[in-house]
Amino acid sequence: MKLCIQQKVFSWRDRFTVWDEFGNDRFYVEGELFSWGKQLHIYDVGGHETAFIKQEVFSFLPRFTIYVNGNEIAEIIKRFTLLYQRYAVENLGWDVDGDFFAHDYAINSGDRQIASIHKEWFTWGDCYSLDIADPRDEIAALSVVLAIDCVMAEADNAN
Repeated sequence: MKLCIQQKVFSWRDRFTVWDEFGNDRFYVEGELFSWGKQLHIYDVGGHETAFIKQEVFSFLPRFTIYVNGNEIAEIIKRFTLLYQRYAVENLGWDVDGDFFAHDYAINSGDRQIASIHKEWFTWGDCYSLDIADPRDEIAALSVVLAIDCVMAEADNAN
């Protein structure tokens, strides 16, 4: 299963459209304008919230919690490393490794690849391609990518 995320270039708050490989809208992602830390809502095409991502504000390293149907399913934690970035997805047993600055990384569970993420270059605004091995991991994998994108955007804004 393949998903594409198009981030709006001119937006006062975060707004993303996520579509499938055939160009059909699958999800809409909206961020809250006035909140402590990033808070993103993922809606299906019918307008129902499928997931909520919340940044934990008082944390030494970036940390995000994913909620599905009001229940916490995972926590995305940036690991402390000196030379490269690394993330863990607790409660799901996933690790995220790769070149985050080039937007080329993978979500793995042991030897099994959950998803691969690649940035599409030469597009208007940031466009990401997600290849998800199992459709049951779709919402969690999408949430992980969105949380990491928030961390990368904050790092870009700080520089």
